[in-house]
Amino acid sequence: MSDSPAPRGHGPEAPSAPRRQARALATPGADPSTSSTRADARHGESTHLAPYDPPSGRTTGLPARTLADPHLVYDPLPGDGPKDVVILGSTGSIGTQAIDLVLRNPDRFRVTGLSANGGRVALLAEQAHRLQARTVAVAREDVVPQLREALSGLYGTGEPLPEILAGPDAATQLAASDAHTVLNGITGSIGLAPTLAALEAGRTLALANKESLIVGGPLVKALAEPGQIIPVDSEHAALFQALASGTRADVRKLVVTASGGPFRGRTKADLARVSVEDALAHPTWAMGPVITINSATLVNKGLEVIEAHLLYDIPFDRIEVVVHPQSYVHSMVEFTDGSTIAQATPPDMRGPIAIGLGWPERVPDAAPAFDWSKASTWEFFPLDNDAFPSVNLARHVGQLAGTAPAVFNAANEECVEAFRAGALPFNGIMETVTRVVDEHGTPSKGTSLTVADVLEAETWARTRARELTAQTAEARA
Repeated sequence: MSDSPAPRGHGPEAPSAPRRQARALATPGADPSTSSTRADARHGESTHLAPYDPPSGRTTGLPARTLADPHLVYDPLPGDGPKDVVILGSTGSIGTQAIDLVLRNPDRFRVTGLSANGGRVALLAEQAHRLQARTVAVAREDVVPQLREALSGLYGTGEPLPEILAGPDAATQLAASDAHTVLNGITGSIGLAPTLAALEAGRTLALANKESLIVGGPLVKALAEPGQIIPVDSEHAALFQALASGTRADVRKLVVTASGGPFRGRTKADLARVSVEDALAHPTWAMGPVITINSATLVNKGLEVIEAHLLYDIPFDRIEVVVHPQSYVHSMVEFTDGSTIAQATPPDMRGPIAIGLGWPERVPDAAPAFDWSKASTWEFFPLDNDAFPSVNLARHVGQLAGTAPAVFNAANEECVEAFRAGALPFNGIMETVTRVVDEHGTPSKGTSLTVADVLEAETWARTRARELTAQTAEARA
């Protein structure tokens, strides 16, 4: 659905993309032979994952390659002036912080499009007006009248309103629109279709939506050109920067840090009695409820291990998780000569967002720096896999590949909602997810995957997780 009382500039359809290629930076490990070009910008219509199927089809036999490479820069729309940016999930945590960064750097970035689910219409309208975005996309069609009214109240008489896209495929349409960079800050696997659309349209993708890579890894790898994806997760942005210090052949292992969440140091028996309020009390980061509970179970860290494997093509047995309560070191890379390069800043997502939007340039004062004149303590602890089995389970599903990660992610989303509703105890989240993964078994198609496969697996996993949580709730009643 498109509602455009007086659209400004370009509409949602992407023009023919200019010829573009990955440009090697003059840093260690740069390999100009990995440059690639694709002159056309094909994209299809998409709604909630389906029916978006890239023309490349199945991905059997796709050679292993690094999705995110700090030695390469993918520049689909080279030129002077601010980068045109589309922000998906603009009213969420990532989106609001990205907008703060953009507003402080008008010479570097210009927002052309915003998307949101539709739960915070007034904020979305305010963002559109302040940024003078030309297109606003909202997933819920029922809030369009409210959105139009809010926009009309902010824009002056005769001032053209932004074009409105509405419906479950609105973010996907916007992701393929005319822009330099698309920041995907949507939460959940519904972010897959916009991720694929942005890649197919030739946009640089600043990826904060880890789920789209988790559930659709082979699909993403089939479309992404070298250097086209810049990770925005704090851990993967840290690895991205640390990897710039050497070549892939120099890497011994990746070390992903975890704050430990609100339950660091507690045993599995202790966790049997925690409440929803306890799980939402994260000691370091302010995030949405689902991500916060995923941090409490460390499912978030398990997803990040899979994501690190897919982004950097490092085997699972060379990706380690350590607990670092202060969350100062966001991740580390250990090289073969014994050196470890760590990326450290005070906890603030505007730093990783600035890497995603600005790379290969750094954005001055994007986030606070350390005050090295003050004493501080940085601690590191091994992960308690008995109390927090999610990381090892994530490694397992990542190695199974195919639809297994989609099953893991979908079952977890259902179990988190059941926990929030009081139908499942905290330990029951991972117990139920493990059972769903076990029942799913080994995917018969291996790494050959289509969007239809992902949808089918997700639907089955959600249904089965609901059945199991209902049985648990009944048994507890």
